[in-house]
Amino acid sequence: MSDVVVIGGGVIGLTLAYELAGRGVAVTVLDQGPMGQESSWAGAGILPPGNPQQAVTPEARLRAHSHVLWPRLAEQLRTETGIDNGFRRCGGLEIREDGEPEQLDSEIEQWRTEGVDVERLDESGAIGHEPRLGRGLVAAYRLPQMGQVRNPRHLKALIAGCVARGVTLRPGCPVHSFVRLSSGSRVLAVRTLDGELFAGQFVIAGGAWSGRFLSELGCRTASVRPLRGQMALVSSLPPLIRHVVNVGSRYLVPRDDGRVLIGSTEEAVGFDKRNTADGVGELLAFGRRIVPALASATFERAWAGLRPQSPDGLPYLGAVPGASNLFVAAGHFRAGLQLSPITAVALTQLLLGEPTTVDVQPFRVDRERSGH
Repeated sequence: MSDVVVIGGGVIGLTLAYELAGRGVAVTVLDQGPMGQESSWAGAGILPPGNPQQAVTPEARLRAHSHVLWPRLAEQLRTETGIDNGFRRCGGLEIREDGEPEQLDSEIEQWRTEGVDVERLDESGAIGHEPRLGRGLVAAYRLPQMGQVRNPRHLKALIAGCVARGVTLRPGCPVHSFVRLSSGSRVLAVRTLDGELFAGQFVIAGGAWSGRFLSELGCRTASVRPLRGQMALVSSLPPLIRHVVNVGSRYLVPRDDGRVLIGSTEEAVGFDKRNTADGVGELLAFGRRIVPALASATFERAWAGLRPQSPDGLPYLGAVPGASNLFVAAGHFRAGLQLSPITAVALTQLLLGEPTTVDVQPFRVDRERSGH
């Protein structure tokens, strides 16, 4: 019997299993499909910076602690598996194409308040960093410590790392329901097509599918819905840009091999992961507008992922009310990969009865619910 069963083999579940196994915990990870092939694989791997000493908001604290943990995690995985997950500090630009020149001032001030290095730029300054940007920019700033990781490589490294640490991985093993004490105060097992799996503790880390489990468990204050995010991939050699380029919720992410990820849409279409002509067309048009030279890049492919969104945009981290040995780590929306290191550390500490590195109270399952 495992000490912990993790429901969900995405980046959150796998990182948690990797962390727990490193502490000597026997872990089984269950997933309804292949490991690491849903939203975790589909994202762009952008890693915003942070400073734990000055972060103020709950989201900023999570982001800041993950920022500190990412180099260590990448090095551990490389040492244990031989796989380079592509982690690097490439820097990032935030730009605007129209509107008032002062429109990014509040963001710049917020980064400074958090103790994060930020460089205000005019158009010439932004183009100095990225000469192939389109002209006509009205506002910009640079985050030198912004990073990135290559999602597919990172998931491959995590899977290999889990195996090396003795984690039992069971892909293609969906969980149908829970076996609970008659009082409901404790989960005994999960029911799967392969039978009942018993454990001492259980963690729901099922991404966009976590809402079904929370509903079954009677968590009326918690919900997770899927939002489709379409992505496009193009390539050009030599590479056209070096920085991550953000324009609000849209972005360009350059890889060292000349590939550029263009993302992302946000569509409330349920569990529909299809690409659409409109969605992909908008992304390609956006990419060409921001970096005109992308018009001659080679189109490689498009895909979509289902990002797990909570009503208030914050993840659920912690115990499920009414079940003493059931926990949840879900609802990270577009920040699952970004926040996976601190999520794994905090959940491991909770499961082992230790004080947590970051205060998880703002992320509790029974916090007051707000509408989408």
